[in-house]
Amino acid sequence: MKTLIKKHGDKIGILSIGPAGEMCMTAANISVKDPDGNIRSHGRGGLGAVMGSKKIKYITIDPADGPGVQIVDQEKFKTAARAFAKALLAHPVSGESLKLYGTNVLVNIMNESGGLPTRNFRDGQFAGANKISGETLRDTIIERKGRPNHFCHAGCIIQCSQVYNDKDGNYVTSGFEFETIWGFGANCCIDDLDIIAEADHIMDDIGIDSIETVVAMGVVMEAGIIPFGDGPGALRLLKEIGAGTPLGRTIGAGAGAVGRAHGITRVPVVKNQGLSAYDPRAVKGMGITYATTTMGSDHTAGYCIPVNILRVGGFVDPLKKEGQVELSRRLQIGTAYLDSTGLCIFVGFAALDNPAVASLVADMLNAKDGLNKTAEEWRALGRKALLIEHEFNLAAGFTNKDDRLPEFFKEPVPPHNAVWDFTGEEIDSFWNF
Repeated sequence: MKTLIKKHGDKIGILSIGPAGEMCMTAANISVKDPDGNIRSHGRGGLGAVMGSKKIKYITIDPADGPGVQIVDQEKFKTAARAFAKALLAHPVSGESLKLYGTNVLVNIMNESGGLPTRNFRDGQFAGANKISGETLRDTIIERKGRPNHFCHAGCIIQCSQVYNDKDGNYVTSGFEFETIWGFGANCCIDDLDIIAEADHIMDDIGIDSIETVVAMGVVMEAGIIPFGDGPGALRLLKEIGAGTPLGRTIGAGAGAVGRAHGITRVPVVKNQGLSAYDPRAVKGMGITYATTTMGSDHTAGYCIPVNILRVGGFVDPLKKEGQVELSRRLQIGTAYLDSTGLCIFVGFAALDNPAVASLVADMLNAKDGLNKTAEEWRALGRKALLIEHEFNLAAGFTNKDDRLPEFFKEPVPPHNAVWDFTGEEIDSFWNF
């Protein structure tokens, strides 16, 4: 990225792939230049492999002389935007917790709830959780004169990102997310933030999705290639991905590929995509989302943690089946709508607790395009988007049997000894809308 900035200047937008994309690895992502010239990622789904297959190394975007976003009613838009920003900052999650600790605030929360997947989803709690927690991360960043809160793009008011330095104060990584820290931490039983940060740096450098790769690394450890807890070994294998060795290419193809290559059946995937940082037995709403989301295992598609764990927007007991299908459906529809607007998923915290937020989003959209739709009319677009995606999957050969979690989730997970106990019919009822 630094080379491209030097070549094209720091005012140019850049989307690039790394060696993983060039080799068309199916876990490859697209890297994006952030305001500081560092890397953020369009992860999941292998988008980097698509660019690599077209022999495209990078794309530049020059905003000079561009018209910008056209807004029909500027004053109405500004009024709604100010009220919207105020509502986000007033909420204890989007306005406080995420700014203080980033997304990694969830390590201790999920560990306490018994839903932090540990040792390739064998347990729901990790003994080393506090060593990799959001609180420890913040203290470490401040001690090393990094940036504990930071924006991933200009204008963000939540600022859940951060800049992590090494012990000598040198930059290592930014946007150090909960899912990455969980994956190399609890899932792989590594309790050293410096090793996990270096892993994040390597994955950025080679251009590979950090969620898919940490799940794949858990399966690598399951296969006995390296033992659980082997941080240096994990770093070595990440470098093999960049080098394109046979083992590196297998890991770069994701968790499912590692399982098939090594005869491992304990592979936490749905539709061949790795699950992220929430055990579906202990947080059953997330299990419904993992099973039914059209991408497979996409936690952001219907993020049930606010209601299941944080009691934001109500409460549905995460250990019970009742209400989970309806919760996931409601959140998937709302998220498809928010995704279509380009808004961050984290505005959902305020929206769940404050119905006025949804109206303010509608006001901004109406002001932009000179329309007069209600909030519910805009939300209906999310319902339409989900149904179109589902129709696409069916046409591509997927069936309801693909909306299922792996069999091993029927095993009880400590400490609650919860199991995945939804029937196929109950899961299929998600699409009754």
